[in-house]
Amino acid sequence: MQLVQNKLLLFHLIQNSTLEMNIKIVVTQEEHYKFAEEICDTIETSAKLRGTGIAKRTPEYIQKKMENKDAIIALADGKFAGFCYIESWEHGKFVAHSGLIVHPDYRNHGLAKKIKSKVFDYSLQKYPDAKVFGITTGLAVMKINSDLGYKPVPFSELTTDPSFWKGCQTCTNYEILKSKDNKMCLCTGMLYDPKEKPKDPPKHPFNVKVLNRLKKIKEALFLKK
Repeated sequence: MQLVQNKLLLFHLIQNSTLEMNIKIVVTQEEHYKFAEEICDTIETSAKLRGTGIAKRTPEYIQKKMENKDAIIALADGKFAGFCYIESWEHGKFVAHSGLIVHPDYRNHGLAKKIKSKVFDYSLQKYPDAKVFGITTGLAVMKINSDLGYKPVPFSELTTDPSFWKGCQTCTNYEILKSKDNKMCLCTGMLYDPKEKPKDPPKHPFNVKVLNRLKKIKEALFLKK
């Protein structure tokens, strides 16, 4: 029995090592435009499986992000493995990372965190004076953001650009956001300000139980029939 367990452990270690060696995370180029439709389909399918709302994007929109060098893609032997893109608001005062997705074949290997870390560093290089923010219902994304130095904030600290909030119109939870005058919804707002010195240890470390409870409270309040 122990021998079988050791073999299985060795197999998974080799599999993970091989996966890491074969995956490249790069800024998008023209050769990646062909993945735009697959990326959109993967994002939408993932949102449906999770039962969460998400702002939909078209392949044309994704390709435009690629053309502007505002996107990061992960490739496994030339196949689409993951993706994330950058949006800027208020003339570069704020930037957000959107569409973070990992293809089902490459999940549970920490790839989402690697993509997020890559796009985070890249956006700080491209938009050095910008505050980096995001809104999400996903606890995994919140954890990644927290590890990078984001902190939970009210929506009032995020961009006031109407075009950002307009992007939420295709989300299934948009009516909640609209009814609250863009001040609250099921998503949690998170912000990273490069001008603020990070605290070590952080003043408000990530707590899955607390944020999960907050999420459930919001759902009970906003989704009650």
